Amino acid sequence: MRRILIAVTAALSLNVCGLARADSAQETLKHFVDGVQTLDTHFEQVQTDEDGKVTNRSSGHFLLSRPTSGAKGEAGKFRWTYEKPYQQISVCDGSKLWSYDPDLNQVTVREAKAALTGTPAALLSQRGGLTDAFTVQDAGAAGDARLVKLVPKSKDSDFKSIELQLDKNGAPERMRFADQIGSTSEITFSDTKTNSKIDPAQFQFTPPKKAEIVHGDGPVTTTD
Repeated sequence: MRRILIAVTAALSLNVCGLARADSAQETLKHFVDGVQTLDTHFEQVQTDEDGKVTNRSSGHFLLSRPTSGAKGEAGKFRWTYEKPYQQISVCDGSKLWSYDPDLNQVTVREAKAALTGTPAALLSQRGGLTDAFTVQDAGAAGDARLVKLVPKSKDSDFKSIELQLDKNGAPERMRFADQIGSTSEITFSDTKTNSKIDPAQFQFTPPKKAEIVHGDGPVTTTD
């Protein structure tokens, strides 16, 4: 699976205060986390190495459904689809994380909670517990947008920092994360819809026929 576990989500619900009135990074992030239930957006991702050289460009579509309020700590449901330059799909049904490579006809399946812990996907999909995993810092502004920087508390995290840019209405505009060796991945979102109805079937995954299924660190099987 490509190192997506990335990103994306947000928008404030109508009964949540706007970001322009937030006076701290913690409050900005709280509006982002508490105000969003669903997200439907397109993305463009650019990856660079430690020398700043572009190593990969890709684009696709992202769908998200967060747990209901009161279900803090639970994994959300999402569907992250790379469409260009080639297709790859990751689906989290709230319990398991499925990653499918059509070219190889191979599926990797893992327990969602363990697979997502400490990743940007956990930041975007869960509803609570973020301050347990990240140190939250105010990173300033970009026009009307607010910037929030998150630094993982765990020394074992693959990421050195994550920067989230939210527009004045609370929707995500950009997400940038840096790994421990100096490489970065920046995701820009467009045509974003928040808190709209999404077909629950989008968050279910059935392995295709004859697909090889890798069960985490367990056995490899094949569908009929």
